[in-house]
Amino acid sequence: MRITKFEHACFVVEKDGQSLVIDPGDFTTDFVIPPHVVAVVITHEHGDHFSKGKLQAIVTTYPDVVIIAHESITAQLAHFHTRTVTANEGTSIGNFTLEFYGGEHAIIHPNIPLVANLGVMINNTVFYPGDSFVHPERPVKVLALPISAPWLKISEVIDYLLALQPEIAFPTHDAVLSEIGKTVPDRMLPSVAEKSGTKYQRLQEPLEV
Repeated sequence: MRITKFEHACFVVEKDGQSLVIDPGDFTTDFVIPPHVVAVVITHEHGDHFSKGKLQAIVTTYPDVVIIAHESITAQLAHFHTRTVTANEGTSIGNFTLEFYGGEHAIIHPNIPLVANLGVMINNTVFYPGDSFVHPERPVKVLALPISAPWLKISEVIDYLLALQPEIAFPTHDAVLSEIGKTVPDRMLPSVAEKSGTKYQRLQEPLEV
């Protein structure tokens, strides 16, 4: 499989000529529609993960694309092909097997309502928790690791990384940081990751796994 990272929370997984798009949101200004998209997974309804404009562009190019998400999202997409999923559920599409975890967005503040959020495991290899620190309670080879958000602090990122102990972790959810700001977690996390046998790397180029 090949993983291509775009800005913020968006990345693409390619396998045997098919592509799966994860969280193409409004903060992803560099998004390019990959070849032969079969599905899009949306972890939750916040705009930095869920852009109807980007979904429409994908569907215009590949009309049979299926949007896979929680009901809170699929209910908004009457004119798209959708598949509603919940936590502790699996589904397959094309060359991809998906399993979903969690159920709720991490707490930002008690006065801010929670929304549904689903972490996703792709082909038993790549795990992305969305806006949460949900643990799939199984080995993770590649972790898409949120590193900056209103709902987290770096100590929680470190604890999460140490708890999951993936082989590889790449940073995501970081459009809220300046270029200088991105160097802070990129300096702190590699040495912590190495203690648990994890390689932390920013994906400037596609990753083959």
